Amino acid sequence: MSAIQARGGRAGLLKALTFMMFTMFAMTTDSVGVIIPQVIRQFGLGMTAAGSFQYATMAGISIAAIGLGFLADRFGRKTTIIAGLAVFGISCLLFGVGRGFPTFVALLFLGGLGIGVFKSGALALIGDLSTSTRQHTSTMNLLEGFFGVGAIIGPALVAWLLSRGAGWQWLYVIASAICAVLIAGAALARYPTPPPAAREGGHTGEMLGVIRDPYALGFSVAAMLYVGTEAAVYVWAPTYLTGYQGPLIWLATYAVSVFFVLRALGRFLGAQMLSRFHWSAVLLVATVGVLACFLAASMFGRGVGAIALPLSGVFMSVIYPTLNSKGISGFEKARHGGAAGVILFFTCVSAVLSPLAMAALSDRMGDAKYSLYLASVMAALLAAMALFNLIARPTAARLAAREAEDYGPDDGAALGVVEA
Repeated sequence: MSAIQARGGRAGLLKALTFMMFTMFAMTTDSVGVIIPQVIRQFGLGMTAAGSFQYATMAGISIAAIGLGFLADRFGRKTTIIAGLAVFGISCLLFGVGRGFPTFVALLFLGGLGIGVFKSGALALIGDLSTSTRQHTSTMNLLEGFFGVGAIIGPALVAWLLSRGAGWQWLYVIASAICAVLIAGAALARYPTPPPAAREGGHTGEMLGVIRDPYALGFSVAAMLYVGTEAAVYVWAPTYLTGYQGPLIWLATYAVSVFFVLRALGRFLGAQMLSRFHWSAVLLVATVGVLACFLAASMFGRGVGAIALPLSGVFMSVIYPTLNSKGISGFEKARHGGAAGVILFFTCVSAVLSPLAMAALSDRMGDAKYSLYLASVMAALLAAMALFNLIARPTAARLAAREAEDYGPDDGAALGVVEA
């Protein structure tokens, strides 16, 4: 086998492991919408308190992303990924013995810390394995497609467990077993060595430097707005559609599952679309589509919402991975871990604050429909940013510079040098 074939096979194996990681943790994070109603009944909680199952995980991810995102640059992708997976796996395993609501919330926070660490490392690894910014974006969409698959499997698995009389907690125990397999695979795999500048300079100061960069802030704000709209569907849509008795009751019942299916399919398709069309045009079409879906659901009630909210998954599919990819690849590869951590931090801040604000507004007004009103405002702002990006092209020069300096036909040669 030639050296080029060996490097290609190694890159394929590393990508496969990364895809499996995203599938695994999505099984837990994106099942929160179907777990929350169970938690409300089990512990007699309101929407705001039960939403802690969302807030705790995202708070853990955000703290790890901003405080520990530099670890992938300083100590290498492999070490960081294994450490994060270990923390996440232990937290999931302990769900098998946990009982009280506070205990579960604490475990979710711990698991979020683990996700924040290994996800920052995994996102930085994608940059190491990419040979162009376009390929980086395409791979990121493919990666998020596998995340979407996990988001389908998780809620379906929870439903199956409940139908068998088992507790929803077993979802996390199953995830811990998968995590153990991934740790073994990551330990045996040969990872590319990060750029020397990353190993010499990765620290919290680097994170602060990224935060102050207007480029990173722009993509972070856009990611925050996107996550707010997404959370309105997978966190609160089941609550909003509860009690609907119209002809589309079957669709209302499985709205989140249909949403996740359409989002996953859209991401696999998006990986192909973004290799053919300019990303800024694709982003504008997608954001306008999301806005149209939320306006329809807000204006015409639960019957239309049962159609429009799942349908929004088609348009949402390409938004986050594209924003994430362009935000990360606008930095030198030596800073990809830090850049990934910063964007992930802002993403998770929104994943905490957005559903919390929606829950508080809905509790105050006495109707879950107000969560959609707030989400519609976020979708409108995101579409406006996408339009500005298409017209003004504020990122074009920076991405072109990175393409010229960090990528090239021989970029994949770095895969010949591996971490121990």
